[in-house]
Amino acid sequence: MLPATFKLCAAISYRHLRNMTGLRRQAAVAISQELSKLACRGSGPSTWINQVRRRSSLLSSRLEEKPFSEMEMSYIKQGEEALQKSLSILGDQDGWKTETVVDNGDKVLSKVLPDVGKVFRLEVVVDQPLDAVYSELVDNMEQMGDWNPNVKEVKILQKIGKDTMITHEKAAATPGNIVGPRDFVSVRCSKRRGSTCVLAGMSTKYGAMPEQEGFIRAENGPTCMILRPLSGSPSQTKLIWLLSIDLKGWLPKTIINQVLSQTQVDFANHLRERLARTVAVNC
Repeated sequence: MLPATFKLCAAISYRHLRNMTGLRRQAAVAISQELSKLACRGSGPSTWINQVRRRSSLLSSRLEEKPFSEMEMSYIKQGEEALQKSLSILGDQDGWKTETVVDNGDKVLSKVLPDVGKVFRLEVVVDQPLDAVYSELVDNMEQMGDWNPNVKEVKILQKIGKDTMITHEKAAATPGNIVGPRDFVSVRCSKRRGSTCVLAGMSTKYGAMPEQEGFIRAENGPTCMILRPLSGSPSQTKLIWLLSIDLKGWLPKTIINQVLSQTQVDFANHLRERLARTVAVNC
């Protein structure tokens, strides 16, 4: 049988549960249940101590976990909504019209949606494996301004869990200043399931990033990129980019449509150049 002191500790642990909530209570319940089992089995002190050490380690690790705040949960939900809505738009194959077809096979399609407006769809094949493309677009996101002239800066404002983040992006003015500098505050959600990656986003409000002087605060979303290995050629990546943007300001729709479709074509070319340089350096 356990000494009286050990039995007393097990009893006290139950009383402390009444003053605990959330993760603390869950972890403590596991410890107390184990103590009760040990008391009934009559394990010796050394066994009891080892068990408590393991359970205490579990308790400490769980207490370090920080549950998401109400605001963070709101951002997570927005990211998930952007992802689901984007996939729904891309999943509907009807109504797409060709905007641009490039000699290398890159093409931009578009369609008008009642609740969103005009959206654009870029379809390209990149001669690099998925991991390299994913790393550049997600892991090295803040370096995009180094290789994409259409982007001045991308800054991660906050990370929420492993899938969600808030970003601030400054877009460069177009040649001739036809479209002046814009900026965006977005919630982004990245999901990777097997050989398919989805990077989705939409505009959001973020108190720490008010409108910036010299920039018009534009809105985007739902928007997303889908990456997957090209069928039959795993060293190449098929990239689909759904783009939906409200540039704000007084701009004719013809100019907006031309700028957005060209932006997608340019992006594909700049991405290829960036990846080619990266591979050359690593070699």
